[in-house]
Amino acid sequence: MKKRYLILQDGTIFEGTAFGAEQACVGELVFTTAPVGYLETITDPSYCGQIVVQCFPLIGNYGVIEEDFEGVPALSGYVVRHLCHEPSNYRAQYNLDKLLKDKGVPGISGVDVRRITEIIRDAGVMNAAIADEIPSDLSFLSEYRIVNAVERVSTKERKVLPAQGAQKYEIALIDYGEKRNIARSLVRRGCRVTILPHNVSAEEVLALHPDGVMLSNGPGDPAENTACIAEIQKLLGKVPIMGICLGHQLLALANGCTTRKMKFGHRGANQPVRDLRNNRCYITSQNHGYEVVADSIHTGKPLFVHVNDATCEGIAYPKLNAWSVQFHPEACPGPRDTEFLFDQYLQSI
Repeated sequence: MKKRYLILQDGTIFEGTAFGAEQACVGELVFTTAPVGYLETITDPSYCGQIVVQCFPLIGNYGVIEEDFEGVPALSGYVVRHLCHEPSNYRAQYNLDKLLKDKGVPGISGVDVRRITEIIRDAGVMNAAIADEIPSDLSFLSEYRIVNAVERVSTKERKVLPAQGAQKYEIALIDYGEKRNIARSLVRRGCRVTILPHNVSAEEVLALHPDGVMLSNGPGDPAENTACIAEIQKLLGKVPIMGICLGHQLLALANGCTTRKMKFGHRGANQPVRDLRNNRCYITSQNHGYEVVADSIHTGKPLFVHVNDATCEGIAYPKLNAWSVQFHPEACPGPRDTEFLFDQYLQSI
């Protein structure tokens, strides 16, 4: 039972118990409200460079199931209230402590995650560190920035996933930090999916003669990815496009919209959005700290809005046969509330 500290940029310090990797870390402190799905959270590349706080107090109960991974862990650190060392689930392979040790991610348990979340909610996202000792000088926290996040998590080489059953479509999936279930959702629907690096050129994409292009989720500031945005602009109107999360933001930037950082973002599996086409509400899974500024949408048409704060959750560009959503239709919060969006995308093809 080794002591470990969570040190916030504002000087607040929480003392807890160490688990995971035996090392210190610095990251952007964020919280997720999801009560389950901690494996998907830990392995979501969109958390690159961040220290994740789990609001739900009981974490690790069903152990580690590698089949459920969404990618390779890219988060900087992990914060929980109660850590389960002896999971109970017929699929469990080992416990969460071992996973974080193996992946080099330090964790801290036994801290008041409710209070930490309140601080982030009121003051906004801030930097933090996890360490076994409290540094005398905390100036390094204010200097930390997440940069080149997409480059760090994107695939370095092309991958091809065959369709399940008879092949109906050829989809080019540009990987900005994609969650694996996006590709799986397409494969199940008869798509042969070619996963491409984030820096692929529009010419290389079109040379595949795809029926459609999917822009994946990913981490970091969307406006930082100027080269990716330029290549998306070259694809507009030439092939049906769907964007998810960061892909939604990049598609918006390619169409002249602007983005901005949110106070604390949307992270969790219980985010309500409203479909502006029929006024129906859906429970969605989300993980983003930036938003498309609604007032900057001129060439597109808003599709969805967040029920809690009216932020943009989806945009359609009818003249270009392109559209996007801020949330994750491949995730299972409801458990399949918005999975139909993949079917709508294939219908548009």
